[in-house]
Amino acid sequence: MTTKKPSPRKTAAKKPAAKKPAAKKPAAKKPAAKKPAAKKPAAKKPAAKKPAAKKPAAKKPAAKKPAAKKPAAKKPAPKKPAAKKPAAKKPAAKAAAAIAEVEVPAPPRKPRPSKFKVQDKVVYPHHGAAIIVKKEKQPVDGKRVDYFVLEVATDQLIVRVPVDRAEELGVRPVISKNAARKVFAVFRDEPQEAGSNWSRWYKVLTEKINSGDIYQVAEVVRDLTFAQQMKGISPALKRMLSKAHLILNSELRFALNLDEDETEKRILRALPKVEVPEEG
Repeated sequence: MTTKKPSPRKTAAKKPAAKKPAAKKPAAKKPAAKKPAAKKPAAKKPAAKKPAAKKPAAKKPAAKKPAAKKPAAKKPAPKKPAAKKPAAKKPAAKAAAAIAEVEVPAPPRKPRPSKFKVQDKVVYPHHGAAIIVKKEKQPVDGKRVDYFVLEVATDQLIVRVPVDRAEELGVRPVISKNAARKVFAVFRDEPQEAGSNWSRWYKVLTEKINSGDIYQVAEVVRDLTFAQQMKGISPALKRMLSKAHLILNSELRFALNLDEDETEKRILRALPKVEVPEEG
């Protein structure tokens, strides 16, 4: 009975031999050791941080946007000189048009006819009546221009006036005999005095003499004659009065067909006489 007991122990010893495969299980744990290798993808998380680092890289394109605006600003810049070129061409076109306008009327094929002719009696402003003694050509800027030659009646002065500009310069026909009678009527109007503004009055008288209007010249003779009789006038006004007399006499002589002396007598008779009160 006692000898059979050990046989069951052998089987019990075999059991620990079966435990060896259990020892192999720790060998299976090696793949568990590989798990830390699986942690390496966890180390990739900083790689995931790289896109976070890309955000500043995204800021760079934002900085590039103003850089992109610079070329956009450059594009209109070249357009400006391009716009200037046609602007420079326009004045050139205007200059050509202006030249064409000047060249067309310069050589007038059909000059404007004048209403004056040789031997006409006319009046030239500031000088009085004159006779057109002839018509002649004078060279002007390489062209031949027609001129009237006027012989002034009072000053024995010769004046040349372009034919096509005679009226523009104030040349006019001598007044008629009926108009001459109205000139004497001006002497009967109330004279105008200098007043306090003597320089203004002198200027007005000068403008009347140079106007070429015989009625205004008659006013100068009337006013200065009155001033001379009342209180006397300066030497300058005396010369002005003498000039107005000559201009008035020259036209009335042609209008009334009288000589110079007879015309002057009529003027003096028509001027009113002023009685100066004697100082008592």
